[in-house]
Formats: sequence, structure tokens, C-alpha cells
Amino acid sequence: MQIMDNMIKILGFFLLALLPAGGAKCQTIMDGKAEVRNLAVTRNGDRLFVSMDVDVSALKVKSNNEVVITPTITGNGTALALPAVMVAGRNRYLLRQRYGMPEGVRQLYRSGKVKVVEYRSVMPYGEWMDKASLSAGCETSGCCGSPLAESRERLACLDLVPREFVPSFLYVSPPAQPKIREVQGSAYIDFPLNGTAIRADYRNNAAELQKILHTIDAVKNDADCRIVALSIKGYASPEGPYAGNERLARERTAALKEHVRRLYDFPHDIITTAYEPEDWQGLERYIAASGLNEREALLEIVRSQLEPDAKEWRLKSRHPEAYEFLLREVYPSLRHSDYAVRYEIREFKEVEEIMRMMKTAPQKLSLQELYLAAQQMETGSEGYVETFEIAVRMYPDDETANLNAANTAMSHRNLKKAGNYLAKAGNSPEAVYARGVHAALSGEYARAATFFEEALRKGVEKAGEALSQLRELTEKEK
Repeated sequence: MQIMDNMIKILGFFLLALLPAGGAKCQTIMDGKAEVRNLAVTRNGDRLFVSMDVDVSALKVKSNNEVVITPTITGNGTALALPAVMVAGRNRYLLRQRYGMPEGVRQLYRSGKVKVVEYRSVMPYGEWMDKASLSAGCETSGCCGSPLAESRERLACLDLVPREFVPSFLYVSPPAQPKIREVQGSAYIDFPLNGTAIRADYRNNAAELQKILHTIDAVKNDADCRIVALSIKGYASPEGPYAGNERLARERTAALKEHVRRLYDFPHDIITTAYEPEDWQGLERYIAASGLNEREALLEIVRSQLEPDAKEWRLKSRHPEAYEFLLREVYPSLRHSDYAVRYEIREFKEVEEIMRMMKTAPQKLSLQELYLAAQQMETGSEGYVETFEIAVRMYPDDETANLNAANTAMSHRNLKKAGNYLAKAGNSPEAVYARGVHAALSGEYARAATFFEEALRKGVEKAGEALSQLRELTEKEK
């Protein structure tokens, strides 16, 4: 639903508050000779509607006289006369039928022949009308238009100020947490047949080894970061006996660890290793995503509970062509070393530094640091909103980040975006309250009340204030 539709639900096409003069439901005018009933003013967007029933059954107009009733809206130094109606005696009525009515008179009625004048008028709405008053001017004229009597009586004080739900937004301060990050990669180190010693000049090893070193250096040379762990896991392909592949995977991984250890002065416990003798999972992923004709049969073997050597023999014997293709095109990529550099980012305490990092390296900031920076900005400002947008972009699955971003989106009436964030905001009391705000801004008052009642039970005091607003709004719309 578009934002304008939502606002119309909240603001538009409602019966505006009328404060009748004297507090009566019906009002008499012209010294009790006429009575105004069913007075109503309705606003729809930029149009204003006025309706009333004027009982003139007790108004006796002499044959040569006429009465003009002119409703007028007055406010803020401006007066707008609405189309008037005329009630005329017999002779005057016939004369007006023949020669026409005065300017501004829309309807002509004959005294004694009409009991109730159903008055309806529509006009452009202006803001000056917000606190205006509605009055009725009554002019009685005799033969040749000579004035006989004139009166003006206020019918109502208008309250056209739109009624809308005005929310309070509850932002949640994220807890302080260590900023632990990890960068991962894979290197494809080649070894001579059955060899386990690393040769940097062998095939493409120089480039593959450099990938690992570049990853380590990028973190190690960053003054804001501290490496806390480096893990290496080596894999061999399913080709050949399992026992031999187990030895190769173990010893080649140990060789890579030693190669890295010699280049860096890491504490002995930072580098950890593991190995997988044969990368059957990698083979399964490739076959499942491939267009091989024998894909399903190959997958059945790979996923079976057979021992590794039995699996390989069955692939080779039952599907020799496919096996030769896999051996040539896929198995080399299954001989790889996966590595991960785990590091901690230092804490940023100064707001100026945090704001600078927001522009250059927002990924280094914690949710708490971003929240701290936001508190120094004007609520609802462009920078304030941007800060929470950065937070949810850096931590897209964090419930607190999504909740705070939903609040900023709702504060700018971007209800669609807010709804997307709220879907990932969890079920904390504050998140329940925020869903109530979202429903209220969408014009779904009954649904909003359900959320607010739940939030109130969970200790959110603002939910009580929101419920009071809803009750007032729904009562005014009745």
C-alpha cells in the first residue's frame, strides 16, 4: 500500500470535529423561526463538504418579502461566503422565477411550500479553515429589495486540524561485543606425484601461496586489527587408495603450516590445522550442479554408504567415461587447502573517530559504536538515519540493527522498508511495540492495539500511551 493511501486512512475522509455554538445538537436562527439540524462538515483531501438541514416550516414570509440565508466560513482574517438559499413569499417567488435571483443565491424556495431546506455545498479546502467558525447570515428584504431585518448567528466552531497517530520510537542500544571477523580463501598447491614438500617454483604454486600470504598481510598490516587465529584444512582428491590420500592430506597440510610459520612470527598456538583425506563433498557438489548425462547414477554412488575405495572403484568400473572426465577436469580442484584468518578489531571510543570510520571503513564498527555516534546527532536527521542504515547494512541479520532501522524508516513514513526490517527484528518487547507503531501508521488500529497490549504486558510503558491515542482516534472517527 502506498504511503499516501496509508495517510488517507489515518487523516482522510473522516467526519471532522464540530463544536456547536451553545452545545446543542439543533440550533435555532432568526429568533427561533428556523432551525438548523444535522450539521456536518466533511473533509476529503483538498475538498471541504458542508451539509445541514434547515427547517423553515415555522418561517412565514409575506408575499412581497424574501429571506436569504448565507452560510459563511470565517477564520484567520478570511471569510468565505458559501452559496446562499432564498425563501420567498408568493409574489416575490414568482418575480424571482421570471427575472432571476441575486448573485450568490443558488436555490429558490417558496414559503409555505417547503418545510426543510437540504443544504449541501463543496469547496476547496484551505489551511486557514483549520480553526474557523461556521455562521449563518439571514437577510429579510421587502418590496423593491428594501432591507427589513438582518442577523448573523454562529452555528459551529470548526476543528479541522487532522487527527493522526503520533508515534514514539523506541531505539535499542546494542550490547558491547568483541569485534571478531574472519576472512577465508582456498589455495590450490601442486605437489609432484606422492610428494609432500612445498615447492614455490612448481607450476602455479607461487601465485597460490601468495593468495594466502596476501590475506594474512592485509589483516596483519592493519593497525586496527589483531590476528587471533589462523586455520588451514587440506584436502586430497578421491583418486587412489584412501590410506595414501590420508597421508598426503595430512603431510601436505603440515608442510603448508610450516611454510607459513617460517614467514611470520606467530605464537605457536595461533595456527591450527585439519585435513580431509578425500573431498567427496566437493565432488558431490560439482556433480549435482553439472549437466552430466549420468548425473543421478553418479550421485547415487557418491552419496552411498560404501567405503571410499569402493565408491571410487564403482565410479571407475560402471561409468568409465564420466570417471575419466571427472579425473581430468574436476579432481585437480578437489586437492586444495582452505584457510581462514580470524582477527579482532580494536574498539573505537571517540565519536569523531567513529564518524570518520563510517565514511572509510564502516565494516570495522560495532553496532554499539554506530549507536553511540547516532546519539550525538539530531534525531531524525539525514546523518541519524544514515547511521542506522549503515548498521543494518553491516549487520543484516541482527535483530537490534533491524529494529532500529525500522524505527528510522517509520519516522520518515517509509512503511514498506520498515516492514521488511521488522520481519527480521525478532520478538523483543520493543520489537512488538514497533510492529504496533507500524500497524497504527498503516491505519490498522485494531491490529496495532493487539501489539501494543502485548508490549504493555511485557513492560513497555510507551505502549500505554499509544493505546490511549488509538482510543481517542477511534472515538473521533465514530
